[in-house]
Amino acid sequence: MSGLRVVPTWRHGQERLYVCLTDGRNIAWYDREAARINLLSEDRREDVLDVLGPFLTGRVAVGPPPVPTPAELARLSLHPDDDLAPNRPGEALHVALDRDPGPARRIRRDPRRRALEAEQIVGEALDRLDGAGWHTLHSVPLPGGDRVHHLAIGPAGLFAVHTLYVRKQRVTIADPMVALGRRDPQPLLRRVRADADRASYALTAEVHPVLALVGASAIAVTLPPREVRVLSDTDLEGLTRLGGVLKPADVEALHAMARDRHTWDKV
Repeated sequence: MSGLRVVPTWRHGQERLYVCLTDGRNIAWYDREAARINLLSEDRREDVLDVLGPFLTGRVAVGPPPVPTPAELARLSLHPDDDLAPNRPGEALHVALDRDPGPARRIRRDPRRRALEAEQIVGEALDRLDGAGWHTLHSVPLPGGDRVHHLAIGPAGLFAVHTLYVRKQRVTIADPMVALGRRDPQPLLRRVRADADRASYALTAEVHPVLALVGASAIAVTLPPREVRVLSDTDLEGLTRLGGVLKPADVEALHAMARDRHTWDKV
C-alpha cells in the first residue's frame, strides 16, 4: 500500500483530483480538463500513477506543474480539512440535517430545509459568477457557532451575503428591522453588518454586507438600510456590474486567505 489518498475538489467549475500523503499534504494533482498529472516531486511518481489509475481517462501528460503563483502556493500547503473551498452552499445545514433529520411527519416544513433551499439558490447564483473572475466560499464558520452564508470575492470587491427564505411573502425593511408579511420585525440587518465586519477583520480588507431575499413577492423599504445592499436572488449577477476594485492577483490572494479555516479562528 502506498499510503496515498485521492481527494476530489472543484475549482472554477472544474474537477481536480489531489493526491495526498497521510498527513494531508498534496504531492500531485490530476487536471481532467488539461489531461495532465502535475507532480510536486518525482520521488513518488509510480505511486501517484498507481493510485490515480482508476480515475484516468485517455492519454495524460505527466510532469512538474507550471510555476505556481503565491496564491496557488498557499492553497497547495493547505491541509484538506482546513480548506473551505469545497463547502457546498448550506454546508452547515447539510451537516445538521444529516445528524438530526427531525420527525418523519411534521405539520410544518422544517425551517432548516427552507433555509437550506435559500442558501442553495443563492449559492448557485454566486457560483455562476466564476466565469467573470469571481470566487465564492460557502458556509464560512465563525467562532461562537455563527457563519457567513456566502463570501463572494471578485473584481468589484468582497461581499458577505446573508440569505433569507421569504417565498411568496412581502418583505418590509426599516433599518435595522426586517419584517416578513405580518410577522413582527426583527433587527436582522444588525447581524448582516456584524458578519461583514467580522469578515473585514479576518481578511484585513473591506467586506460589503448583502442581504439576499429568496422568492419575495414584494420588497418595501421604508427606511433605507445603511451600507447593506438588499438584493433578490435573481439580481445577484448585478454584482459583476459594480466596477473594478480588485486586480485578478488580489482576488486570488484574498480567496487563498479566506479559504483557510484558521483565518477565521479569532474573529
